[in-house]
Amino acid sequence: MSSFNYDLVIIGAGPAGEAAAMRASKRGNRVAIIENRNEVGGSCAHLGTIPSKALRHSVRHTIRYNSDSMFRDVGEPRWFSFPNLLKRTEKIIESQVKLRTSLYARNRIDIIFGQAAFREEGCIEVKTQQGSTDLILYKKSVIATGSSPYHPNGIDFEHARVYDSDTILSMEHTPKRILVYGGGVIGCEYASIFAGLGMKVDLVDSNPRLLSFLDSEISDALSYHLRDQRVVIHQNEAFESLETSDKNITLHLNSGRRVRADALLWCNGRSGNTDGLGLDKVNLQANHRGQLEVNEHYQTANPDIYAAGDVIGWPSLASAAYDQGRAASAALLGEDNYFVDDVPIGIYTIPEISSVGKTGEELSKENIPYEIGTASFANLARAQIAREAVGMLKIYFHRETLEILGIHCFGYQAAEIIHIGQAIMKQPGKANTIEYFVSTTFNYPTMAEAYRMAALNGLYRL
Repeated sequence: MSSFNYDLVIIGAGPAGEAAAMRASKRGNRVAIIENRNEVGGSCAHLGTIPSKALRHSVRHTIRYNSDSMFRDVGEPRWFSFPNLLKRTEKIIESQVKLRTSLYARNRIDIIFGQAAFREEGCIEVKTQQGSTDLILYKKSVIATGSSPYHPNGIDFEHARVYDSDTILSMEHTPKRILVYGGGVIGCEYASIFAGLGMKVDLVDSNPRLLSFLDSEISDALSYHLRDQRVVIHQNEAFESLETSDKNITLHLNSGRRVRADALLWCNGRSGNTDGLGLDKVNLQANHRGQLEVNEHYQTANPDIYAAGDVIGWPSLASAAYDQGRAASAALLGEDNYFVDDVPIGIYTIPEISSVGKTGEELSKENIPYEIGTASFANLARAQIAREAVGMLKIYFHRETLEILGIHCFGYQAAEIIHIGQAIMKQPGKANTIEYFVSTTFNYPTMAEAYRMAALNGLYRL
């Protein structure tokens, strides 16, 4: 049994683990990262963010080709199978793994492939993929093991027609009808992807409104466009039981309704990957969802162990995980750090959604006097040129101070557009007002011009 000494050992080579490792290494520390896959990148690169967004990109191009009359000059509408579109994602994953591996090499960070578990304070036992067992000694450690789809009792995830948000990327056929259970971010994203491929989609949501944390108008717009893509949305419905056969699946709901489809995608929550880590050996305990509690410095109940990314829960976004990992590494090194908050949300449905700050419902509950400025993409020259006229930008601002309170965007390039508003919201003093968008000249034609239109719309309401 071999043993190795490090200043910092990180468990998990996803976004949080990578960011923590890079920061510590740049400060001259000896760093190792332990990964239970045979490649770096974590679920983000292999199962979640990268492959699903690459798949969505291909589907958008398919929709564009099949719906735009301009392309009829070069051929008739085409049908693409789900497995064929997935092949493109494999190349992107390979590129991501190659890039991330080279980053570790350049920064002299050791990568240990194997299953990690705490043995005692200051020591991690790793069962390597070669069959050996190594002891990794550390001064500080970061747990960045990510999360996995939640598997409730009563569902046979080994059945050939039952998938979760990880295994769906290995589906080798294209169902005519698919049932998506869970109206959260992942469920809505995949529902729009499947609909874009021409599948009949049933989306079952236990809540009265899809993505209820969003601004209500944006949520309603998503529901409208999903239905416009022939997605059947079942609201206020909950799982009771599931029947499976060689030919189909039948989901029984607690209302007494039954929904039959060729396949089921279950995406109703995720759990932190903490099983088998030996947390009890270092006086740590995960909650019922496998998540670890941290303080404002990403420090767990054990002062030498920190945690970041999906394993600590909210907001469970790759973007936030990078910042959390970097902040955790800074904290354990005794450097200035901050708690990641007010994170922009990007939802890659078709059309996409992004938001930052407060919703109208939240402002009303807090009795904050606000006004709204809106801009319809249908009135933007750039959107007309791109033939992406569906969508809108909403800006909530304080009626008296004009401070920007929240920005919500639905439509083409929403996840990109949001950062313009986010940057102004973060400005100190009186620089974070809606007047910035009126006094600043935007390139024309651009999607960013929506800010000027929305600001004028809002100021004219005062």
